[in-house]
Amino acid sequence: MNSDQLSDQRLQEALKTAYLRGKEVTGKGAVATYIPELGKARPEAVGLCITTKDGKVYKAGDSNIRFTMQSVSKLLSLAMALEIRGYDTVFEHVGMEPSGVAFNSIVELDTRTKPHNPLINAGAIAVESLLIEYKQFEDMLNFARTVCLDPEITLNRQVYNSEMATCDRNRAIAYLLKSKNVIHTNVDTSIELYTKICSINVSAESLANFAMVLANGGVNPLNGERLLKESTAQTVKAIMFTCGMYDGSGTFAVEVGIPTKSGVGGGLLSVVDGKMGIGVYGPSLDENGNSIAGITALKYLSKELGLHMFA
Repeated sequence: MNSDQLSDQRLQEALKTAYLRGKEVTGKGAVATYIPELGKARPEAVGLCITTKDGKVYKAGDSNIRFTMQSVSKLLSLAMALEIRGYDTVFEHVGMEPSGVAFNSIVELDTRTKPHNPLINAGAIAVESLLIEYKQFEDMLNFARTVCLDPEITLNRQVYNSEMATCDRNRAIAYLLKSKNVIHTNVDTSIELYTKICSINVSAESLANFAMVLANGGVNPLNGERLLKESTAQTVKAIMFTCGMYDGSGTFAVEVGIPTKSGVGGGLLSVVDGKMGIGVYGPSLDENGNSIAGITALKYLSKELGLHMFA
């Protein structure tokens, strides 16, 4: 069903039901604890937000709670790298195929010339290395504020410090990438930038806004300003659909059919192309590191509102 044909009441009722269904399953997952600060999140928290191209906003639950982007931030880095370094350069350093291994795996990387895709840790670290010469963290922070239409976005320093103290695996990945000449920058500098971008504080509404910009081909539909090239938005959405949900990407593509990127902070950013953006917060995670409430809620919305991209 076209979102233009959905009444305000219909959307709000569907969002409320999706929220309640997500809330019911939070006990089946667990918050991330390998980054100690993330372990402080309330596992029962659930927030959803839909933003549409005509400027309407629909919310349910804890939609304004601030949390860190974690792997959702990989979309920021990929988009910026595509904008300033170009498609060919980006994909010389990283592939575009699903990995079939955990997002922080180091095993298969040792047998490959470059990381599988930009949405796993190795791929994102490779992408960050392309940005360091051109962009500082403050540039990326302002970029996040721009594409999320949220000037209140800040760095969560507590999460950043916690993550830096426990990032030995990411450092190992970065050193391995440097040994293969995938990255040429200082490892510490690369890890610091990567970790800071992961530690950006957003809300479900922030993510819904970014998703709405992607759904509109990189243009802010509220004022007509182009924020990303159309080709950048297209590439980001395609990678999201095939690789955005870690080891659950294939199942999610079949059952939900909405390009989505997850993060272990509990965020989900979903793009209903040409129609709307959806942002979710639910820090209770499944075995793949995806929000268990968010997947349940999105599965309901996809079916109820006809949002599957092949419906």
